[in-house]
Amino acid sequence: MSSTLALVLISSLLLLLLFSHAEATAHHHRWATTLRRDSVHKIKRGHRAKFGSGEWKPAHATFYGGPDASGTMNGACGYGDRQKGSYGVQTAALSPALFNNGTACGACFEIKCTDDKALCKPSHPSIFVTATNSCPSSGNEGWCSPPKHHFDLSQPIFLQVSDLKAGAVPVTYRRVPCKKEGGIRFTISGHRYFTLVLIWNVAGAGDIMTVKIKGNKLGWTPMTRNWGQNWQTDEDLVGQSLSFRVVTSDKRTSTSWHITPREWQYGQTYEGKNFK
Repeated sequence: MSSTLALVLISSLLLLLLFSHAEATAHHHRWATTLRRDSVHKIKRGHRAKFGSGEWKPAHATFYGGPDASGTMNGACGYGDRQKGSYGVQTAALSPALFNNGTACGACFEIKCTDDKALCKPSHPSIFVTATNSCPSSGNEGWCSPPKHHFDLSQPIFLQVSDLKAGAVPVTYRRVPCKKEGGIRFTISGHRYFTLVLIWNVAGAGDIMTVKIKGNKLGWTPMTRNWGQNWQTDEDLVGQSLSFRVVTSDKRTSTSWHITPREWQYGQTYEGKNFK
């Protein structure tokens, strides 16, 4: 083989190798770019994780009301007679440090009596309660005074962790997901130019941070917290089918589309989509 022919063959092989390397690099770059785009796409379209249990923290617990939980109805969250709703006697009034001006209404807690043989029931069972009221900082022997973390329980639920003679017991608590039957409830009251909506039976985080309302003629409109979990708007909604968008403290969203007929009435309760 002549030296000239050998040089031509070597040059051709080198060019082939360089071309193959360049093509492989370009293919890898296209694959990596596509992967990054897919990852971003998935992140944008992904759903927030379900609300999970929080860390255990120290607190104290007392009780109020009668043996049948009388005296614990109504309260600062606006839920009314809770035994007729979804809360029963598994309720608690929170100290101001936990109540946070009503934003904690609807939040759920697991509570355990600490390891005190003189005060706690054997085996230290957990109780699960929903925040439905505020424990005043005045009176109550100062248990609810800021910055204390305190739970004033209904008497029936307190008896599951201690005896009445204990009066006040040390406990540990943590936030837990709320488990509710059925959908979110929207109870509408007010009049044509002042609509007040009580939102209750909320699963997941349980506590509501923002609410929007929509009608056939009205676009998504923010509502403002009146007190507890009562939300208001001054928009005229009469004759419109209503939708609600609820955002809880973990920033998850539940949208309930057209849950009322156009002929809805004040004083009625409608059921929407709950958190899972």
